[in-house]
Amino acid sequence: MERLVVIGAGMASGRALEHLLEAAPDRFEITLFGAEPRGNYNRLMLSPVLSGEKDFAEIITHDAAWYAGHGIQTRFGETVTAIDRKRKVVVSKAGETPYDKLIVATGSAPFIIPLPGKDLPGVMAFRDIDDVNRMVDASRAPGAKAVVIGGGLLGLEAAAALRRRGMEVVVLHLMGHLMERQLDPAAGGLLQEELEARGIRVHCKAQTKAILGNNRVEAVALDDGTTYGADIVIMAAGIRPETRIAVAAGLHVERGIVVDDQMVTSDRDILALGECVEHESIVYGLVAPLYDQAKVVAQTLIGGDAVFRPVPTATQLKVTGVSVYSAGDFASADDRSEIVLRDTDTGVYKRLVLKDDRIVGAVLYGETGDGPWFFDMLRQGTDTGAMRDMLIFGEAYGEVPALDPYGGRCSLAAQ
Repeated sequence: MERLVVIGAGMASGRALEHLLEAAPDRFEITLFGAEPRGNYNRLMLSPVLSGEKDFAEIITHDAAWYAGHGIQTRFGETVTAIDRKRKVVVSKAGETPYDKLIVATGSAPFIIPLPGKDLPGVMAFRDIDDVNRMVDASRAPGAKAVVIGGGLLGLEAAAALRRRGMEVVVLHLMGHLMERQLDPAAGGLLQEELEARGIRVHCKAQTKAILGNNRVEAVALDDGTTYGADIVIMAAGIRPETRIAVAAGLHVERGIVVDDQMVTSDRDILALGECVEHESIVYGLVAPLYDQAKVVAQTLIGGDAVFRPVPTATQLKVTGVSVYSAGDFASADDRSEIVLRDTDTGVYKRLVLKDDRIVGAVLYGETGDGPWFFDMLRQGTDTGAMRDMLIFGEAYGEVPALDPYGGRCSLAAQ
């Protein structure tokens, strides 16, 4: 049997192992290293665990029985410190482990803003279950305060969960509106209003100056002189591909570990996938393309001919119970037109961006059921000219005579 070593026990490598074991269960002798002292779990579900809606046991993807049943040797809590490509071994605290094929799936690392005070106890990221446990412990103190730096999806999920646990929460966001990568200013403003109605304070255009404290964090200071008290500070300002071991091994690394269409690195015996890789100058963070990469990795290992081809992706989010859907490019331009619907009674906001009667971008807030329909037309380049008058109202009304499904409460604008 060929020896396959996998570095990283996250969602991407876990899915690759599933595909590999299904296609060729007896092809490889598999050793799996993971820096955490546990196997694969669904990191997308960390927020419900933080809020108390789920237990950690409910989000475990592969338990000990699964690994044992498939003959996988697990080395959890054991970090690989080096790859010796010439001798084809990986090095860890327990010694050397040889490989015939190697998968690098080291994921990403949180970006810690280099602020004064960033190393104080109480400053943490939100990347794994250990981070969640630390936040839960902090939330138990009466009157505990949290400051979340970063108003993207991860930061807002942390803020909502901690507020649900009773903490006073402030979100600091550098940009002019929340989730600027997924939402336009109007939808971001609606989301801010909803968060503030739930008791979360939001400060946009916040330039953080320093984290203050003596023996542990006590407050966060902004450039404008504002200071927010804090018992914990959550850094949610972005992630970076974790490439250090690949760089040290001499693999081709740009922003991420560079791979070809077969997910093979500059070393033909080393494959990589997940948030640590770069394919055609793009680094992916959404789970859908990472799962596509996993299929290709499995096929490449068994000699198949699968290739990774990026496809347009949509983001469907659930932030504090508010539905948000975003797809494509929703930036304004001279050669584009827009259809916007606002329902002030229900808080529904929909915006379609079109070019030559074809959808190129969509933002939906509060009501997202038609998101996949819009996205399908975006991917196929569907000409929407014949249904343009009713397009914004969704699939149920897209091809029927004009009528107002919102009973006259909405404001509809086309530009």
